[in-house]
Amino acid sequence: MSTISRRGFVKISATALGGLLVGIGNSTSVGSSGERKAPSWASKNFDQFVRIETTGEIFIGARNCEIGQGVITSLPMMIAEELDVLWSNITVEQLYYRLSADREAGVPYNRLGAQNSDGSTSVSRSWLELRQVGAVARFLLVSAASVHWSIDRKKLSTNEGRVLHPDGRSLLYSELAPLAWKMPLPDKPPRLKSASEFKIIGHPTPLSGSEDIVAGKTKFGIDHKIEGSLIAMVVRCPYFEGGIASFDATKALKITGVRDVIELPGPDPEEGLIRNLAAGIAVIADDTWSAIKGTRALAIIWRPGEWANDSTAKLERHANAVVVTDPGTAVRTDGDVGIALSNAHKRVDATYTMPLLAHCTMEPMNANFDLRENSALLIASIQDPNNAAQTIQSLTDIDPLNIEIRLPRAGGAFGRRIETDYVAEAVMIAKTVKRPIKLMWTREDDIQNDWYRPFGVHAMSASLNESGKLTGWSHRVAATSRLFREPGFEGVPDWIANLEPDAFPAGCIENFEAAFVPIKFGIPRGWWRGPTPTVTAFAIQSFIDEIAYAAKADPYEFRLKLLGSARDMAYREPGGPTYNTGRLTHVLQRAAARMGYGRKLEAGHGIGFASHFVLGGYAAHAMEVSVVDNRVLIHRCVCVADVGQVVNPLGVEAQLAGGTIDGISTALNLEITIDKGKVQQSNFHDYPVMRMHDAPDVEVETIINQHHPSGAGEIGVPTVAPALTNAIFAATGKRIRRLPIRHELHGEPRPNATQ
Repeated sequence: MSTISRRGFVKISATALGGLLVGIGNSTSVGSSGERKAPSWASKNFDQFVRIETTGEIFIGARNCEIGQGVITSLPMMIAEELDVLWSNITVEQLYYRLSADREAGVPYNRLGAQNSDGSTSVSRSWLELRQVGAVARFLLVSAASVHWSIDRKKLSTNEGRVLHPDGRSLLYSELAPLAWKMPLPDKPPRLKSASEFKIIGHPTPLSGSEDIVAGKTKFGIDHKIEGSLIAMVVRCPYFEGGIASFDATKALKITGVRDVIELPGPDPEEGLIRNLAAGIAVIADDTWSAIKGTRALAIIWRPGEWANDSTAKLERHANAVVVTDPGTAVRTDGDVGIALSNAHKRVDATYTMPLLAHCTMEPMNANFDLRENSALLIASIQDPNNAAQTIQSLTDIDPLNIEIRLPRAGGAFGRRIETDYVAEAVMIAKTVKRPIKLMWTREDDIQNDWYRPFGVHAMSASLNESGKLTGWSHRVAATSRLFREPGFEGVPDWIANLEPDAFPAGCIENFEAAFVPIKFGIPRGWWRGPTPTVTAFAIQSFIDEIAYAAKADPYEFRLKLLGSARDMAYREPGGPTYNTGRLTHVLQRAAARMGYGRKLEAGHGIGFASHFVLGGYAAHAMEVSVVDNRVLIHRCVCVADVGQVVNPLGVEAQLAGGTIDGISTALNLEITIDKGKVQQSNFHDYPVMRMHDAPDVEVETIINQHHPSGAGEIGVPTVAPALTNAIFAATGKRIRRLPIRHELHGEPRPNATQ
């Protein structure tokens, strides 16, 4: 367990009403006897984790960005558990981002800790820290009651927001709050509850704000507007690293409501993608419709740039050629795969292709930005406020201490909102027009200006001996590097987000190799839902099925045998440093049991499996499908996951079901293609996200245990595609080795396929 430092962990002070504030502080704010008055901001912005007012109100702060994954509920639940209050009696408040001065270290720090929401890490990294905040607050309240009653604090207990005296008396937390903030901090971390004592953690809890979302009352980032703002919309160069040859804004400026038209410079290839993604023309207007009309009236001639001849058809042909001819970088080598393949009784070879993908969040990018003389305010749907603050500071030279970022709920993120190119656009425009700006993106802007999931071709080879045992495995990847044009990744291997050298079955086979061949291609690449496993699980789990078929073995039993006995295996990517084969086996077994695997199926039906370790958690899917008139019918869909200690079962179930639906939608339908340097897709008509009436019911089962929690926001996606395509093979005998499925199964021509 991490320890509380009196110098660096907890900050306590009074609220503006004389109650108790508890949060994370630093050496200048912890237990400082000279700073016991309420801070000046307390009456305006609540930026601490626990606030107990003398009026009886109890507020708990949620620090991380709420992007639909439920952290605005799960993180406060941890605090509320250790505080020992009724969940129904607390109010959750979203905390802002604002750095504080550290007079000892001399550098700004965030007294709330890490506020970014990415990599399914919000719950896991907060598990001890936030529970300790709640435990310290409870300690202070009990200490106050001890002083009030002149009794040994060890004789006191708490329950549902009260401190209890052995004789039956009790005091509300709100009654003790004025005295509690004056109590000294504990010398060592207070004892945290055991799982058997939990009253909130592990119990299904409705998501905070869900009723307001259903009622249309919730304000997402796109719903905000700073007073006095003008609307800005940008027409961006469709060629990556292209530019503006010329433009004429005469007609646009004649439109009623249009205030100004300005040019935005594109990124410098030497600097990389550190600000906006593309050169563009911004139209600034009084309202959105006037801005849209202004963009349509612009006359622009674009300068294509060096990537103008790129196409995904050429990319795919090149990748298929070099994946078998270019030795690339050896990422992992166990034994001698070459000898194993040469001596194989039976050899299996297959190639799998993963397309470029857009994030396609339901709320397109947007940003509200107010640049003042010596300060700045951003209100935007983002995933990492620290990234956004650095972008603002680099473009304005505003003191980081004077940058405030408010974090409204986001309508999806999936990795897209880690990037801050849209924030940079808003800042650049506000600097020029000297007014607060509300930047709006259309759906077309969003799909055609993204940080796309990398494209990759996976060439797999395996050897089997006479008894059908897997003796060798080769996994070679030719892909667009995730690190292209993005500085700050010094020392990170170029195979990141394209290859998992330690993923199962690595370590379970004597002869194993993984290699990577990077391919140049002019398009931004970014993180996309459970980044690397969403790419690799399809190739790995599909190939295991093919090997099992070649070995004349049941694909489910083949997996179990390959996993072997429960043991920890080295894993060097996020979620590691190890994973456990026993936990991976367990989710697979539960998926099979839930599916009733082994029962007699209707004619034309098939069941497929896939399981994978994802960012610290374990997931398995089992699907029963049939194919009628080239249309995939999903009759049952089972998702089983082990994410360690579950904080909110309702939230985990929602994330797993939502991830599964997103995975099905993506596997069946979605692909970004490039022709002559331009993205071809633009909206839902040619990037067909699944509609509600096409979505199957998802049966979710969560494994109950007390392992350290991992996140659930991304874990439900990676194993969907291989489970689905393995089920299609079981039903039809047709292997799907390239996504999306609709082009392979339906016989639809792929965009740009013949060039």
